[in-house]
Order: sequence, then C-alpha cells, then structure tokens
Amino acid sequence: MADAPKRTILSTVKQYGSKLSKFIRGRVRSGEDADDILQDVWYQLSNVVDLESIESMSGWLYQVARNRITDLYRRRPEDSLSDLTLDDDDSISFRDVLLTDAETPDDQYFKDLFWNELMAALSELPENQRTVFVQNELEDRTLQEIADETGENLKTIISRKRYAVQHLRKRLKTLYDELDSL
Repeated sequence: MADAPKRTILSTVKQYGSKLSKFIRGRVRSGEDADDILQDVWYQLSNVVDLESIESMSGWLYQVARNRITDLYRRRPEDSLSDLTLDDDDSISFRDVLLTDAETPDDQYFKDLFWNELMAALSELPENQRTVFVQNELEDRTLQEIADETGENLKTIISRKRYAVQHLRKRLKTLYDELDSL
C-alpha cells in the first residue's frame, strides 16, 4: 500500500518534471534558484497525504511553482525589477509579476506603466498576431488550442506569435531598460 503513492509521485515527476523545470527556469535568474524551487515543489508533493485529492495535478504543480517564485522575489525585492526580462524562449516573464497584486505604491506604478505600454504596443500589431499573443501569453492557452479553434495551421499560429513577440520586445525595450536602471 505504501508503494502506490511513490509510484504516483515518480510517474508525476517523470510526466511533469521537464516542463515544470523549463517553466521555472524561464521565470528566475539563476539555475540554482530554479533547482531549489523545483525541489520545493517535489517536496510539497511528497507531503500530500492523498494524491487523489488533487483534481488537476498539472494545475497544482504550476501553482506551487508560481508561489515559490513569488516567495523568492519577496525575499529579494531589490532584484525583482531586474529579473523581469524578456525571455529567449519567446515568452514574456513579466506576466507573473503583472498578474499578481502590487505590494507597494512603486510596484503599482510600474505595473500600471507597463500595462499601459503593453496595451499600446499590442494595439500596433495586426489583429491576428495580437489575438494569438493575448490568448497564449495572457490567457494561458496553448498554441495548439488556438490553432484548433481557428482552423489555422499550427506553424502559422507559431509564426504570428513570433512576430508579435519580436514587435513587443523592440517596442518595450526602452521601458525595460528604464526600469532596469532604477
């Protein structure tokens, strides 16, 4: 009977480990921080008495990871703005910070400033690129889901996302540089 949870934990690690690690690495500055957070996620999972009580394993794992990332930035508030970089894997890691509650008036100001700039930059995009970006990055829909819903080829959707990200990187670079220099 004690072997059943271990098999479930082991299969969960095998199933989600790589994707979860990539998710975390895209949101923290160092590999060491990412490894620590991933270890914390697995530790929390091992402490769950009834794994069957978790309705959505992936949702639970990613929520624990997000919470640990938030905890990391709370411990190092002086680093938080410089950690908000445009990732190389075509996703904007600003998302987690922007979608959480601001803790200080400065945080709220920067959050509002960024949202305003992001919305202005998004409005400059062609509708199809803007829609793909918003659905994928802000609504957490997969590119495959978007392709299936629109009837478009997946490569077309990927291309639209890439063009949107290139535009947004260029358009938001000045703002990022200004915030990073604070």
